[in-house]
Amino acid sequence: MSDLTIKPTAKFLKAGTVIAVLMFLALEYGCLTSWNEKAGSSWLMVLPALILLWPASRALRRQWTKTTISADRLRFETGALSKSTRTIQLSKLQDVRVDQGLMQRIFGVGDLSIETAGEASRLTIRNVDSPQALADEIMNRAQKGEPPA
Repeated sequence: MSDLTIKPTAKFLKAGTVIAVLMFLALEYGCLTSWNEKAGSSWLMVLPALILLWPASRALRRQWTKTTISADRLRFETGALSKSTRTIQLSKLQDVRVDQGLMQRIFGVGDLSIETAGEASRLTIRNVDSPQALADEIMNRAQKGEPPA
């Protein structure tokens, strides 16, 4: 069985980038046309550029988050400079839950919560495309896997 890689959706990132760019252009236009007439207001030109930091940080966070499901393990990795990896044996998987808010339902994305045997056992993967299909696939792979020796 081939590995399955899950990454957070880019749908919200794209929409946020479009909104940020529109706000950037509107503020730049405002700075150039009316606010620049006032003495000492040239520093205001920096403020619109700060709006673009939000989608940039979201894009980097998306790039640095990945879940890989192999034949017998689920590996959740996050981080760039300092990396955190959580590995779960599929045979110990107990429950996969899908949570969707209103906006997530509209865009066809949701949060996957994976529960295993143990105390601190919940892993939540946020904003994935087709969450119910992924939950079903994870449960199918968990049920087909052989118990550890």
